Amino acid sequence: MKNSEMIKIFDTTLRDGEQTPGVGLTPDEKLEIARTLDRLGVDTIEAGFPITSKGEIEGVRLIANEGLRAEIAALARAHKTDIDTAVSTGVKCVHVFIATSDIHLQHKLNMTRDEALQTAVKYVKYAKEHGVQVEFSAEDACRSDTEYLIKVLQGVSDAGADRIDIPDTVGVMHPVAMYNLISKVKNAISIPISIHCHNDFGLAVANSLAAVEAGAERVHCTINGLGERAGNASLEEVVMSLHNLYGKKTNINTRLIYEASKLVSRLTGIVVQPNKAIVGENAFGHESGIHTHGLLNMPLTYEPLEPELVGRKRWIQAGKHAGSHGIKAMLDQLAISVSDAQLKEIVARVKDLGDKGKRLTDADLESIADTVLGRVGEEKILQLVDLSVMTGTKSMPTASVKLLVDGKAYVVAETGVGPIDAAIKAIQKLGEGLGNIKLADYRLDAITGGTDALGEVSVKVEDKDGLVATAKATNEDVVVASVEAMIEGMNRLLLKRRVVQPKVAMPNP
Repeated sequence: MKNSEMIKIFDTTLRDGEQTPGVGLTPDEKLEIARTLDRLGVDTIEAGFPITSKGEIEGVRLIANEGLRAEIAALARAHKTDIDTAVSTGVKCVHVFIATSDIHLQHKLNMTRDEALQTAVKYVKYAKEHGVQVEFSAEDACRSDTEYLIKVLQGVSDAGADRIDIPDTVGVMHPVAMYNLISKVKNAISIPISIHCHNDFGLAVANSLAAVEAGAERVHCTINGLGERAGNASLEEVVMSLHNLYGKKTNINTRLIYEASKLVSRLTGIVVQPNKAIVGENAFGHESGIHTHGLLNMPLTYEPLEPELVGRKRWIQAGKHAGSHGIKAMLDQLAISVSDAQLKEIVARVKDLGDKGKRLTDADLESIADTVLGRVGEEKILQLVDLSVMTGTKSMPTASVKLLVDGKAYVVAETGVGPIDAAIKAIQKLGEGLGNIKLADYRLDAITGGTDALGEVSVKVEDKDGLVATAKATNEDVVVASVEAMIEGMNRLLLKRRVVQPKVAMPNP
Protein backbone atom coordinates (compact mmCIF):
# COMPACT_ATOMS: atom_id res chain seq x y z
CA MET A 1 0.00 0.00 0.00
CA LYS A 2 1.27 3.43 -0.96
CA ASN A 3 -1.21 5.56 0.96
CA SER A 4 -2.41 6.27 4.47
CA GLU A 5 -4.40 3.86 6.60
CA MET A 6 -7.49 6.13 6.50
CA ILE A 7 -9.51 6.10 3.27
CA LYS A 8 -12.16 8.79 2.75
CA ILE A 9 -15.58 7.94 1.33
CA PHE A 10 -17.13 10.32 -1.22
CA ASP A 11 -20.77 9.27 -1.53
CA THR A 12 -22.50 10.17 -4.79
CA THR A 13 -25.80 8.34 -4.23
CA LEU A 14 -27.70 11.64 -4.47
CA ARG A 15 -26.00 12.66 -7.71
CA ASP A 16 -24.70 9.75 -9.81
CA GLY A 17 -26.97 7.32 -7.96
CA GLU A 18 -30.01 9.43 -8.80
CA GLN A 19 -28.99 9.23 -12.45
CA THR A 20 -30.05 5.57 -12.35
CA PRO A 21 -32.68 5.19 -15.10
CA GLY A 22 -36.13 5.54 -13.59
CA VAL A 23 -34.99 7.16 -10.33
CA GLY A 24 -36.11 10.63 -9.27
CA LEU A 25 -35.95 11.96 -5.72
CA THR A 26 -37.78 14.93 -4.22
CA PRO A 27 -35.77 17.50 -2.24
CA ASP A 28 -37.19 16.11 1.03
CA GLU A 29 -36.26 12.55 0.06
CA LYS A 30 -32.73 13.67 -0.79
CA LEU A 31 -32.49 15.34 2.60
CA GLU A 32 -33.66 12.18 4.37
CA ILE A 33 -30.99 10.14 2.59
CA ALA A 34 -28.35 12.79 3.32
CA ARG A 35 -29.11 12.63 7.04
CA THR A 36 -28.70 8.86 6.94
CA LEU A 37 -25.42 9.14 5.00
CA ASP A 38 -24.17 11.62 7.58
CA ARG A 39 -24.98 9.24 10.45
CA LEU A 40 -23.34 6.47 8.43
CA GLY A 41 -20.14 8.51 8.50
CA VAL A 42 -19.38 9.32 4.86
CA ASP A 43 -16.78 12.06 4.50
CA THR A 44 -18.36 13.83 1.51
CA ILE A 45 -21.97 13.83 0.31
CA GLU A 46 -22.34 14.86 -3.31
CA ALA A 47 -25.80 16.33 -2.95
CA GLY A 48 -26.57 16.81 -6.63
CA PHE A 49 -26.00 18.65 -9.90
CA PRO A 50 -27.68 22.03 -9.23
CA ILE A 51 -27.71 23.40 -12.78
CA THR A 52 -30.05 20.62 -13.94
CA SER A 53 -33.28 21.90 -12.35
CA LYS A 54 -34.92 24.14 -9.76
CA GLY A 55 -35.78 21.09 -7.67
CA GLU A 56 -32.15 20.02 -7.74
CA ILE A 57 -31.06 23.46 -6.52
CA GLU A 58 -33.60 23.24 -3.69
CA GLY A 59 -32.49 19.75 -2.71
CA VAL A 60 -28.79 20.63 -2.64
CA ARG A 61 -29.51 23.84 -0.69
CA LEU A 62 -31.58 21.93 1.90
CA ILE A 63 -28.73 19.51 2.47
CA ALA A 64 -26.04 22.23 2.52
CA ASN A 65 -27.98 24.16 5.17
CA GLU A 66 -28.77 21.14 7.37
CA GLY A 67 -25.61 21.45 9.46
CA LEU A 68 -24.37 17.95 8.71
CA ARG A 69 -20.88 16.86 9.71
CA ALA A 70 -20.01 15.61 6.22
CA GLU A 71 -18.56 17.88 3.57
CA ILE A 72 -21.39 18.74 1.15
CA ALA A 73 -20.44 18.89 -2.53
CA ALA A 74 -22.23 19.85 -5.73
CA LEU A 75 -21.30 18.92 -9.29
CA ALA A 76 -20.55 21.59 -11.90
CA ARG A 77 -19.23 21.55 -15.43
CA ALA A 78 -16.20 23.75 -16.13
CA HIS A 79 -18.60 26.59 -16.88
CA LYS A 80 -19.29 29.87 -15.08
CA THR A 81 -23.07 29.41 -14.76
CA ASP A 82 -22.69 25.89 -13.38
CA ILE A 83 -20.18 27.00 -10.77
CA ASP A 84 -22.18 30.09 -9.78
CA THR A 85 -25.29 27.94 -9.33
CA ALA A 86 -23.43 25.35 -7.26
CA VAL A 87 -21.86 28.02 -5.03
CA SER A 88 -25.25 29.69 -4.52
CA THR A 89 -26.58 26.58 -2.75
CA GLY A 90 -24.10 27.02 0.11
CA VAL A 91 -22.05 23.86 -0.45
CA LYS A 92 -18.50 23.69 0.91
CA CYS A 93 -17.12 21.80 -2.10
CA VAL A 94 -17.65 22.20 -5.85
CA HIS A 95 -16.87 19.16 -7.98
CA VAL A 96 -15.75 20.64 -11.30
CA PHE A 97 -15.40 18.40 -14.34
CA ILE A 98 -14.47 18.44 -18.00
CA ALA A 99 -13.74 15.54 -20.35
CA THR A 100 -10.17 14.76 -21.36
CA SER A 101 -10.55 11.79 -23.74
CA ASP A 102 -10.26 12.47 -27.46
CA ILE A 103 -13.61 10.79 -28.11
CA HIS A 104 -15.36 13.24 -25.75
CA LEU A 105 -13.37 16.24 -26.90
CA GLN A 106 -14.12 15.61 -30.57
CA HIS A 107 -17.68 14.28 -30.45
CA LYS A 108 -19.17 16.02 -27.41
CA LEU A 109 -17.26 19.21 -26.59
CA ASN A 110 -15.84 20.10 -30.02
CA MET A 111 -12.65 21.23 -28.28
CA THR A 112 -8.97 20.72 -28.87
CA ARG A 113 -6.80 19.35 -26.11
CA ASP A 114 -5.31 22.79 -25.47
CA GLU A 115 -8.77 24.38 -25.24
CA ALA A 116 -9.92 21.76 -22.72
CA LEU A 117 -6.78 22.28 -20.63
CA GLN A 118 -7.23 26.07 -20.62
CA THR A 119 -10.93 25.70 -19.71
CA ALA A 120 -10.16 23.33 -16.84
CA VAL A 121 -7.53 25.65 -15.37
CA LYS A 122 -9.70 28.74 -15.85
CA TYR A 123 -12.71 27.35 -14.01
CA VAL A 124 -10.80 25.66 -11.23
CA LYS A 125 -9.32 29.10 -10.50
CA TYR A 126 -12.80 30.65 -10.78
CA ALA A 127 -14.30 28.17 -8.32
CA LYS A 128 -11.43 28.67 -5.86
CA GLU A 129 -12.10 32.42 -5.93
CA HIS A 130 -15.42 31.66 -4.23
CA GLY A 131 -13.68 30.18 -1.19
CA VAL A 132 -14.83 26.57 -1.65
CA GLN A 133 -12.96 23.30 -1.77
CA VAL A 134 -12.53 22.13 -5.36
CA GLU A 135 -12.34 18.55 -6.51
CA PHE A 136 -11.54 18.32 -10.22
CA SER A 137 -12.64 15.36 -12.33
CA ALA A 138 -11.17 14.54 -15.73
CA GLU A 139 -14.24 12.91 -17.24
CA ASP A 140 -13.43 9.71 -19.16
CA ALA A 141 -9.92 9.85 -17.72
CA CYS A 142 -9.37 6.14 -18.26
CA ARG A 143 -9.77 6.46 -22.05
CA SER A 144 -7.61 9.58 -22.19
CA ASP A 145 -4.05 9.78 -23.43
CA THR A 146 -2.05 9.35 -20.22
CA GLU A 147 0.51 12.08 -20.93
CA TYR A 148 -2.23 14.57 -21.76
CA LEU A 149 -4.30 13.51 -18.73
CA ILE A 150 -1.35 14.13 -16.42
CA LYS A 151 -0.73 17.49 -18.08
CA VAL A 152 -4.32 18.53 -17.31
CA LEU A 153 -4.12 17.25 -13.73
CA GLN A 154 -0.87 19.16 -13.16
CA GLY A 155 -2.50 22.26 -14.60
CA VAL A 156 -5.52 22.17 -12.30
CA SER A 157 -3.29 21.31 -9.35
CA ASP A 158 -1.21 24.42 -10.01
CA ALA A 159 -4.46 26.38 -10.39
CA GLY A 160 -5.48 25.53 -6.82
CA ALA A 161 -7.53 22.34 -7.00
CA ASP A 162 -7.64 20.69 -3.58
CA ARG A 163 -7.85 17.17 -4.97
CA ILE A 164 -8.33 15.42 -8.29
CA ASP A 165 -10.59 12.57 -9.33
CA ILE A 166 -9.93 9.84 -11.89
CA PRO A 167 -13.27 8.62 -13.31
CA ASP A 168 -13.60 5.34 -15.17
CA THR A 169 -16.64 6.87 -16.83
CA VAL A 170 -17.68 3.86 -18.90
CA GLY A 171 -16.21 1.12 -16.72
CA VAL A 172 -13.58 -0.15 -19.16
CA MET A 173 -10.63 -0.57 -16.78
CA HIS A 174 -9.39 -3.74 -15.13
CA PRO A 175 -7.54 -3.77 -11.79
CA VAL A 176 -3.99 -4.08 -13.18
CA ALA A 177 -4.53 -1.24 -15.64
CA MET A 178 -6.12 0.89 -12.91
CA TYR A 179 -3.20 0.27 -10.56
CA ASN A 180 -0.75 1.32 -13.25
CA LEU A 181 -2.65 4.49 -14.13
CA ILE A 182 -3.07 5.67 -10.54
CA SER A 183 0.60 4.93 -9.86
CA LYS A 184 1.60 7.22 -12.74
CA VAL A 185 -0.76 9.98 -11.56
CA LYS A 186 0.46 9.60 -7.97
CA ASN A 187 4.06 10.13 -9.11
CA ALA A 188 3.12 13.22 -11.12
CA ILE A 189 1.02 15.25 -8.68
CA SER A 190 1.10 15.94 -4.94
CA ILE A 191 -2.58 16.64 -4.12
CA PRO A 192 -4.94 13.83 -2.98
CA ILE A 193 -6.43 11.46 -5.55
CA SER A 194 -10.04 10.25 -5.69
CA ILE A 195 -11.30 7.34 -7.78
CA HIS A 196 -14.74 7.10 -9.43
CA CYS A 197 -15.54 3.74 -11.07
CA HIS A 198 -18.52 2.55 -13.08
CA ASN A 199 -19.62 -1.08 -13.18
CA ASP A 200 -20.20 -1.82 -16.86
CA PHE A 201 -18.04 -4.98 -16.69
CA GLY A 202 -18.74 -5.68 -13.02
CA LEU A 203 -15.32 -4.40 -11.97
CA ALA A 204 -16.15 -1.10 -10.24
CA VAL A 205 -15.31 -2.31 -6.73
CA ALA A 206 -12.21 -4.23 -7.86
CA ASN A 207 -10.94 -1.21 -9.78
CA SER A 208 -11.62 1.10 -6.83
CA LEU A 209 -9.62 -1.17 -4.53
CA ALA A 210 -6.80 -1.37 -7.08
CA ALA A 211 -6.73 2.44 -7.14
CA VAL A 212 -6.43 2.50 -3.34
CA GLU A 213 -3.55 0.02 -3.56
CA ALA A 214 -1.81 2.41 -5.96
CA GLY A 215 -2.29 5.45 -3.74
CA ALA A 216 -5.81 6.86 -4.12
CA GLU A 217 -7.00 8.34 -0.80
CA ARG A 218 -10.71 8.79 -1.54
CA VAL A 219 -13.28 6.49 -3.16
CA HIS A 220 -16.45 7.64 -4.91
CA CYS A 221 -19.27 5.17 -4.38
CA THR A 222 -23.03 4.82 -3.98
CA ILE A 223 -25.37 2.93 -1.68
CA ASN A 224 -26.40 -0.37 -3.34
CA GLY A 225 -24.11 0.44 -6.28
CA LEU A 226 -26.71 2.71 -7.91
CA GLY A 227 -25.74 4.84 -10.89
CA GLU A 228 -25.77 5.29 -14.65
CA ARG A 229 -26.19 2.11 -16.69
CA ALA A 230 -24.74 -0.76 -14.60
CA GLY A 231 -24.09 1.56 -11.67
CA ASN A 232 -21.14 2.72 -9.58
CA ALA A 233 -18.85 1.10 -7.05
CA SER A 234 -21.00 -0.12 -4.16
CA LEU A 235 -20.26 1.66 -0.88
CA GLU A 236 -21.02 -1.39 1.21
CA GLU A 237 -18.68 -3.62 -0.81
CA VAL A 238 -15.88 -1.05 -0.96
CA VAL A 239 -16.01 -0.27 2.76
CA MET A 240 -16.22 -3.86 4.00
CA SER A 241 -13.42 -4.91 1.62
CA LEU A 242 -11.22 -2.08 2.86
CA HIS A 243 -11.89 -3.01 6.48
CA ASN A 244 -11.75 -6.80 6.23
CA LEU A 245 -9.46 -7.56 3.29
CA TYR A 246 -7.06 -4.63 3.25
CA GLY A 247 -6.86 -3.68 6.91
CA LYS A 248 -7.75 -0.08 6.08
CA LYS A 249 -9.89 2.32 8.10
CA THR A 250 -12.80 4.53 7.10
CA ASN A 251 -15.13 6.75 9.11
CA ILE A 252 -18.09 4.52 8.24
CA ASN A 253 -20.20 3.07 11.07
CA THR A 254 -20.66 -0.27 9.34
CA ARG A 255 -23.53 -1.32 11.60
CA LEU A 256 -25.69 1.29 9.84
CA ILE A 257 -24.94 0.01 6.33
CA TYR A 258 -28.02 -2.21 6.01
CA GLU A 259 -30.30 0.53 7.34
CA ALA A 260 -28.94 2.93 4.71
CA SER A 261 -29.37 0.30 1.99
CA LYS A 262 -33.01 -0.32 2.89
CA LEU A 263 -33.80 3.41 2.99
CA VAL A 264 -32.25 4.08 -0.41
CA SER A 265 -33.99 1.04 -1.90
CA ARG A 266 -37.36 2.22 -0.55
CA LEU A 267 -37.04 5.82 -1.71
CA THR A 268 -35.60 5.04 -5.15
CA GLY A 269 -37.83 2.05 -5.84
CA ILE A 270 -34.78 0.02 -6.93
CA VAL A 271 -34.97 -3.43 -5.35
CA VAL A 272 -31.65 -4.88 -4.23
CA GLN A 273 -30.96 -8.24 -5.89
CA PRO A 274 -31.18 -11.07 -3.33
CA ASN A 275 -27.61 -12.28 -3.93
CA LYS A 276 -26.07 -8.80 -3.71
CA ALA A 277 -22.97 -8.82 -1.51
CA ILE A 278 -23.35 -7.43 2.04
CA VAL A 279 -26.90 -6.03 1.73
CA GLY A 280 -28.76 -8.59 -0.43
CA GLU A 281 -31.46 -10.56 1.38
CA ASN A 282 -29.52 -13.79 0.85
CA ALA A 283 -26.11 -12.41 1.83
CA PHE A 284 -26.35 -14.10 5.23
CA GLY A 285 -28.94 -16.75 4.38
CA HIS A 286 -28.09 -20.47 4.44
CA GLU A 287 -29.87 -23.61 3.23
CA SER A 288 -27.22 -26.26 2.52
CA GLY A 289 -27.05 -28.85 5.28
CA ILE A 290 -23.24 -28.95 5.10
CA HIS A 291 -23.09 -25.17 5.42
CA THR A 292 -25.58 -24.86 8.26
CA HIS A 293 -23.88 -27.65 10.23
CA GLY A 294 -20.56 -25.85 10.06
CA LEU A 295 -22.17 -22.46 10.56
CA LEU A 296 -23.95 -23.47 13.76
CA ASN A 297 -20.70 -24.83 15.22
CA MET A 298 -18.52 -21.91 14.07
CA PRO A 299 -19.99 -19.10 11.91
CA LEU A 300 -16.61 -18.38 10.27
CA THR A 301 -16.78 -21.74 8.49
CA TYR A 302 -19.18 -20.26 5.91
CA GLU A 303 -19.34 -16.54 6.68
CA PRO A 304 -16.39 -14.21 5.92
CA LEU A 305 -17.70 -11.57 8.30
CA GLU A 306 -20.22 -11.32 11.11
CA PRO A 307 -23.62 -10.15 9.80
CA GLU A 308 -24.00 -7.89 12.86
CA LEU A 309 -21.07 -5.81 11.58
CA VAL A 310 -23.34 -4.45 8.83
CA GLY A 311 -26.58 -4.46 10.81
CA ARG A 312 -27.74 -7.90 9.65
CA LYS A 313 -28.72 -11.26 11.16
CA ARG A 314 -27.99 -14.69 9.68
CA TRP A 315 -30.96 -16.87 8.83
CA ILE A 316 -31.57 -20.45 7.73
CA GLN A 317 -33.89 -21.56 4.92
CA ALA A 318 -35.79 -24.85 4.91
CA GLY A 319 -35.47 -26.65 1.56
CA LYS A 320 -34.21 -29.74 -0.23
CA HIS A 321 -30.58 -28.86 0.56
CA ALA A 322 -31.30 -28.49 4.28
CA GLY A 323 -29.84 -30.80 6.89
CA SER A 324 -30.99 -31.85 10.32
CA HIS A 325 -28.83 -29.28 12.13
CA GLY A 326 -30.37 -26.38 10.21
CA ILE A 327 -33.93 -27.63 10.57
CA LYS A 328 -33.37 -28.23 14.29
CA ALA A 329 -32.13 -24.63 14.67
CA MET A 330 -35.23 -23.33 12.85
CA LEU A 331 -37.52 -25.41 15.04
CA ASP A 332 -35.75 -24.10 18.14
CA GLN A 333 -36.48 -20.55 16.94
CA LEU A 334 -40.14 -21.53 16.68
CA ALA A 335 -40.01 -23.04 20.21
CA ILE A 336 -40.80 -26.52 18.86
CA SER A 337 -39.12 -29.42 20.65
CA VAL A 338 -38.69 -32.69 18.75
CA SER A 339 -37.05 -36.08 19.28
CA ASP A 340 -34.35 -37.38 16.95
CA ALA A 341 -36.88 -39.61 15.19
CA GLN A 342 -39.36 -36.74 14.75
CA LEU A 343 -36.59 -34.48 13.43
CA LYS A 344 -35.59 -37.12 10.88
CA GLU A 345 -39.20 -37.33 9.65
CA ILE A 346 -39.55 -33.54 9.44
CA VAL A 347 -36.32 -33.24 7.45
CA ALA A 348 -37.48 -35.98 5.05
CA ARG A 349 -40.76 -34.15 4.43
CA VAL A 350 -38.98 -30.83 3.93
CA LYS A 351 -36.67 -32.40 1.33
CA ASP A 352 -39.60 -34.06 -0.44
CA LEU A 353 -41.39 -30.74 -0.81
CA GLY A 354 -38.16 -29.06 -1.89
CA ASP A 355 -37.67 -31.66 -4.62
CA LYS A 356 -41.09 -30.67 -5.95
CA GLY A 357 -39.95 -27.07 -6.30
CA LYS A 358 -41.87 -25.72 -3.32
CA ARG A 359 -40.46 -22.62 -1.54
CA LEU A 360 -40.93 -23.41 2.14
CA THR A 361 -41.81 -20.71 4.64
CA ASP A 362 -41.67 -20.76 8.43
CA ALA A 363 -45.40 -21.47 8.40
CA ASP A 364 -44.83 -24.49 6.12
CA LEU A 365 -42.17 -25.84 8.46
CA GLU A 366 -44.40 -25.39 11.48
CA SER A 367 -47.26 -27.11 9.66
CA ILE A 368 -45.01 -30.09 8.88
CA ALA A 369 -43.89 -30.21 12.51
CA ASP A 370 -47.51 -30.01 13.71
CA THR A 371 -48.38 -33.00 11.51
CA VAL A 372 -45.40 -35.07 12.66
CA LEU A 373 -45.96 -34.22 16.33
CA GLY A 374 -49.75 -34.46 16.07
CA ARG A 375 -50.16 -31.16 17.89
CA VAL A 376 -52.76 -28.40 17.57
CA GLY A 377 -51.48 -25.12 16.15
CA GLU A 378 -50.70 -22.37 18.64
CA GLU A 379 -52.97 -19.41 19.17
CA LYS A 380 -52.11 -16.51 16.90
CA ILE A 381 -50.79 -13.27 18.40
CA LEU A 382 -52.23 -11.28 15.48
CA GLN A 383 -55.64 -12.04 13.97
CA LEU A 384 -57.35 -10.31 11.04
CA VAL A 385 -60.86 -9.13 11.90
CA ASP A 386 -61.73 -6.94 8.91
CA LEU A 387 -60.18 -5.43 5.79
CA SER A 388 -61.62 -2.57 3.74
CA VAL A 389 -59.97 -1.17 0.61
CA MET A 390 -60.97 1.82 -1.50
CA THR A 391 -59.36 2.48 -4.88
CA GLY A 392 -60.15 4.11 -8.19
CA THR A 393 -58.76 6.15 -11.07
CA LYS A 394 -59.32 9.48 -9.29
CA SER A 395 -58.88 8.54 -5.65
CA MET A 396 -55.83 7.62 -3.59
CA PRO A 397 -55.89 3.89 -2.77
CA THR A 398 -56.72 3.57 0.92
CA ALA A 399 -56.87 0.53 3.19
CA SER A 400 -58.31 0.12 6.68
CA VAL A 401 -57.37 -2.98 8.65
CA LYS A 402 -58.85 -4.15 11.96
CA LEU A 403 -56.65 -6.56 13.90
CA LEU A 404 -56.66 -8.32 17.24
CA VAL A 405 -53.29 -8.22 19.03
CA ASP A 406 -53.39 -10.69 21.91
CA GLY A 407 -57.14 -10.16 21.99
CA LYS A 408 -57.06 -6.35 21.93
CA ALA A 409 -58.58 -4.61 18.89
CA TYR A 410 -56.66 -2.10 16.78
CA VAL A 411 -57.72 -0.27 13.63
CA VAL A 412 -55.05 1.12 11.30
CA ALA A 413 -55.41 2.88 7.95
CA GLU A 414 -52.96 4.01 5.26
CA THR A 415 -52.77 5.16 1.66
CA GLY A 416 -50.48 3.74 -1.01
CA VAL A 417 -49.72 3.56 -4.72
CA GLY A 418 -52.18 0.68 -4.98
CA PRO A 419 -54.52 -1.35 -2.76
CA ILE A 420 -51.87 -3.93 -1.82
CA ASP A 421 -49.34 -1.22 -0.98
CA ALA A 422 -51.92 0.62 1.14
CA ALA A 423 -52.94 -2.55 3.01
CA ILE A 424 -49.34 -3.60 3.73
CA LYS A 425 -48.47 -0.08 4.90
CA ALA A 426 -51.45 -0.12 7.26
CA ILE A 427 -50.28 -3.37 8.83
CA GLN A 428 -46.69 -2.10 9.01
CA LYS A 429 -47.94 0.94 10.91
CA LEU A 430 -49.11 -1.42 13.64
CA GLY A 431 -45.83 -3.32 13.29
CA GLU A 432 -43.89 -0.19 14.31
CA GLY A 433 -45.02 -0.83 17.87
CA LEU A 434 -44.14 -4.51 17.69
CA GLY A 435 -40.40 -4.22 17.12
CA ASN A 436 -40.67 -2.12 13.94
CA ILE A 437 -41.62 -5.11 11.78
CA LYS A 438 -41.31 -4.31 8.08
CA LEU A 439 -41.88 -6.13 4.80
CA ALA A 440 -38.47 -7.22 3.47
CA ASP A 441 -39.55 -9.23 0.41
CA TYR A 442 -42.81 -9.77 -1.48
CA ARG A 443 -43.70 -12.22 -4.26
CA LEU A 444 -47.01 -12.76 -6.04
CA ASP A 445 -47.69 -15.81 -8.25
CA ALA A 446 -50.85 -16.83 -10.10
CA ILE A 447 -51.35 -20.55 -9.51
CA THR A 448 -54.47 -20.98 -11.68
CA GLY A 449 -55.63 -19.34 -14.90
CA GLY A 450 -58.43 -16.91 -15.70
CA THR A 451 -59.62 -13.66 -14.16
CA ASP A 452 -60.59 -15.55 -11.00
CA ALA A 453 -57.12 -17.08 -10.68
CA LEU A 454 -55.85 -18.01 -7.26
CA GLY A 455 -53.04 -15.73 -6.18
CA GLU A 456 -50.24 -17.05 -3.97
CA VAL A 457 -48.36 -14.41 -1.99
CA SER A 458 -45.04 -15.12 -0.27
CA VAL A 459 -43.52 -12.58 2.11
CA LYS A 460 -40.44 -12.14 4.22
CA VAL A 461 -40.70 -9.80 7.20
CA GLU A 462 -37.92 -8.37 9.35
CA ASP A 463 -37.77 -6.55 12.67
CA LYS A 464 -35.44 -3.81 13.95
CA ASP A 465 -33.02 -6.43 15.29
CA GLY A 466 -32.67 -8.15 11.92
CA LEU A 467 -34.76 -11.21 12.86
CA VAL A 468 -36.66 -12.56 9.83
CA ALA A 469 -39.66 -14.79 9.19
CA THR A 470 -41.41 -16.01 6.05
CA ALA A 471 -45.03 -16.83 5.31
CA LYS A 472 -47.41 -17.60 2.48
CA ALA A 473 -51.14 -17.21 1.75
CA THR A 474 -53.45 -18.07 -1.13
CA ASN A 475 -56.72 -16.36 -2.12
CA GLU A 476 -58.72 -15.35 -5.20
CA ASP A 477 -58.33 -11.75 -3.94
CA VAL A 478 -54.62 -10.85 -4.07
CA VAL A 479 -55.14 -8.01 -1.58
CA VAL A 480 -56.57 -10.44 0.97
CA ALA A 481 -53.79 -12.93 0.22
CA SER A 482 -51.20 -10.20 0.74
CA VAL A 483 -52.71 -9.15 4.06
CA GLU A 484 -53.03 -12.73 5.30
CA ALA A 485 -49.43 -13.51 4.34
CA MET A 486 -48.18 -10.35 6.04
CA ILE A 487 -50.08 -11.11 9.25
CA GLU A 488 -48.89 -14.72 9.24
CA GLY A 489 -45.32 -13.55 8.74
CA MET A 490 -45.64 -11.14 11.65
CA ASN A 491 -47.07 -13.92 13.80
CA ARG A 492 -44.10 -16.13 12.96
CA LEU A 493 -41.69 -13.33 13.80
CA LEU A 494 -43.41 -12.44 17.07
CA LEU A 495 -43.35 -16.08 18.14
CA LYS A 496 -39.63 -16.23 17.42
CA ARG A 497 -39.11 -13.05 19.45
CA ARG A 498 -41.06 -14.48 22.37
CA VAL A 499 -38.64 -17.39 22.59
CA VAL A 500 -36.05 -14.81 23.64
CA GLN A 501 -38.37 -12.08 24.98
CA PRO A 502 -41.38 -13.70 26.70
CA LYS A 503 -43.22 -10.39 26.83
CA VAL A 504 -43.82 -8.53 23.56
CA ALA A 505 -44.69 -4.89 24.19
CA MET A 506 -47.86 -3.81 22.43
CA PRO A 507 -48.58 -0.36 20.97
CA ASN A 508 -51.14 2.02 22.42
CA PRO A 509 -54.60 1.37 20.92
